[in-house]
Amino acid sequence: MQNAVEDPRVLEFDVRTDEMLVNMGPQHPSTHGVLRLVLRTDGEVVSEVTPHIGYLHRCAEKIGENLAVRQWIPYTDRMDYLAAMNMNLGWSLAVEKLHDYAPPERGRHLRVVIAELGRIASHLVGMGAYGLDLGSFSPFLYAFRERERVLDLFEQACGARLTYSYLTPGGATADLPPGWTDRCLKFLEDFEPIIAEYHALLTSNAIFVKRTCGVGVLTGDRAISYGTSGPVLRGSGVDFDLRRDGDACYTRMYDGYEFDVVVERDGTYAAPPGTPGVPGDAVLGDSWHRFYVRMLEVVQSISLVRQGVAKYEAEDDLDHGQPFKLGAKLPPGEVYLETECPRGQMGFYLVSLGQANPWRARARSSSFCNLSIIGEIGRGCLIADIPAIVGSLDIVMGEIDR
Repeated sequence: MQNAVEDPRVLEFDVRTDEMLVNMGPQHPSTHGVLRLVLRTDGEVVSEVTPHIGYLHRCAEKIGENLAVRQWIPYTDRMDYLAAMNMNLGWSLAVEKLHDYAPPERGRHLRVVIAELGRIASHLVGMGAYGLDLGSFSPFLYAFRERERVLDLFEQACGARLTYSYLTPGGATADLPPGWTDRCLKFLEDFEPIIAEYHALLTSNAIFVKRTCGVGVLTGDRAISYGTSGPVLRGSGVDFDLRRDGDACYTRMYDGYEFDVVVERDGTYAAPPGTPGVPGDAVLGDSWHRFYVRMLEVVQSISLVRQGVAKYEAEDDLDHGQPFKLGAKLPPGEVYLETECPRGQMGFYLVSLGQANPWRARARSSSFCNLSIIGEIGRGCLIADIPAIVGSLDIVMGEIDR
């Protein structure tokens, strides 16, 4: 029988592919800032992902060693510029820990309200930008519609909409203006039903589910070993939240507040009624779970803001905490304090020799550790899956490149 290869109409050839290095960024919309990812690919399959950082470095820590602690507040604004209030809070608490000082009750509740509103605003950007990364434009518009109302509240409180310098060592720069709490509660009343629209647009969207379920799986043990935190850690099933498990100087801010740490327990989440369940294709620790944790954390933050407003209004002491109460110079010593920011554990380290400015100022970035896993979970995926993985980490480069 004649061999088919001998047929002159049949061409015999050997298909081979060579590895290729592909630069994703630093000017790429899906890297969420000036991040450069070098992808080693074999066809469409990624065999190695190497992040290159430093394009946004501004020597913030060295600047902090040449300024008084209150003067460094505007520099913390520019670390995680999507959650600047939370950055202000972390540095202020570290300074107060060195002074062994606690703000008055009214100031404590004010901080809870402001910090949780900052978490809502940050997660709205994370949700909207994530949809944009995967080709869905509508969620981005929906998210920014509600985020603008949060920024309006911040503007009424401190006059700024992005970099606030509002929460300072000792308390806050000013008390909330008259009628602010009523406007805040009205926003929460309008905002809560709209979350169902976000779930319809993304959480249960068939295309979004296919793009994120089973993609970029990070196990709980690996998440811990890499030092990840925040929604990235809880999306892998690790039950840890600094608002409950952190330093006493931070957790006492939430004394008397009730909230659930959003994490999967026994295969389920404590999700509000009407919230979509986990898709059958989802794997604990994948990109979909990291997104879902943020969506459920928004609901918890709404509850915390409501509790904070009620406690704030119930306080008879009109003192919200004045920065000048701490004095001009720092007491000698060193402190380290971590807070639960929208992206995870943001830590500030401070060493004082008894002068007005610290001898050493250091920030520990949650996004830095969260980004470090990209080489681990990006190996073996397709090029088209890289934006889905990076977007699920919700990094901010201003926090990494300080």
